[in-house]
Amino acid sequence: MPGHWIQFLFRRPKVTFVLMGVFFLLFGVSSVNLFVLLKLNLDLFLEYGLMVIADGALQQLLELVGSAYLSMLFYVLFRVCERVLVERLTAKRFGPRRGKPR
Repeated sequence: MPGHWIQFLFRRPKVTFVLMGVFFLLFGVSSVNLFVLLKLNLDLFLEYGLMVIADGALQQLLELVGSAYLSMLFYVLFRVCERVLVERLTAKRFGPRRGKPR
């Protein structure tokens, strides 16, 4: 991610929290039944062969793969927001200690 986006997230923890929730919901919505539909589509290809392409199974397979990548993007964005918030919350408490190590 570009550095200015990360700085924006660090400066605005409330916006980061809202974005984290939005990305979490988008990840959930985009991944519901994704694996089940992908398995059924692949089973259709294995059972009937290439003649299912005429019925739109190939287009559906490509849409499912695209949906999987979109879902993965939402998950990564959720994790970025989570990381920013965790670092922001723990930076003051667990920052570098001064003095000699024991």
